[in-house]
Amino acid sequence: MLRWGVVVSGFYAAVVLLLLLPGMLLLGARHTPAMDEVLEMYLDGFPLLYAGILVGGAALLLFLSVDTAWRRMQPRRHVAVTAGLASFFAAALAFCVLLCFEVAVYADHPPPLWEGREDLFLATALGAWMSLWMIWGTLFYRHYRDSSSAVSAVVTWLLKGSVLELLVAVPCHVIVRQRGDCSAPFVTGFGIVTGIAIMLLCFGPGVIALYRKRLDEYGENARQRS
Repeated sequence: MLRWGVVVSGFYAAVVLLLLLPGMLLLGARHTPAMDEVLEMYLDGFPLLYAGILVGGAALLLFLSVDTAWRRMQPRRHVAVTAGLASFFAAALAFCVLLCFEVAVYADHPPPLWEGREDLFLATALGAWMSLWMIWGTLFYRHYRDSSSAVSAVVTWLLKGSVLELLVAVPCHVIVRQRGDCSAPFVTGFGIVTGIAIMLLCFGPGVIALYRKRLDEYGENARQRS
């Protein structure tokens, strides 16, 4: 089981680094990016940092599932970590929805309240993300702290959330593309890539959980026959 966790994590890392990051650049650019533009993106700190967070979160959720697969443990040991990870990704989805709505309405310009105050707008955006993280973390922790299937439950919520986020991000991307905005397509492209990445992230723990369930059923059947 542990080996499959490593394999799934490695595959997810390859998809994020080799497909989704160049895809984000392709969605935002006005023309097909050249190879030097792709290499320049890999030298930028933010895309690699964000990819590392996604891959690290996926690996943690996977190994939390693997670690509890062979013994009955109190869920309180891992539920805080699970809630923190799941709420971060839920906050990312909600934040991307807000950003996509913002660029669809205001294009390349910040809302009137932050006109000419880009630093304040960035600080407000970061504060909104942190607030969403705390809200979702509190909800996940309070709801699943006594649950023995916290990982599979929050993964199901994240899968639904990623689908809803894509239903917002894709139409917003079409709007800003047809309007000919300059930087707005990068925002909606970031939203699309985030939604796809979190959707793919959910399949790893889901596959491990199904594999674990099948093994548990085999073990239970063997004990009944004996």
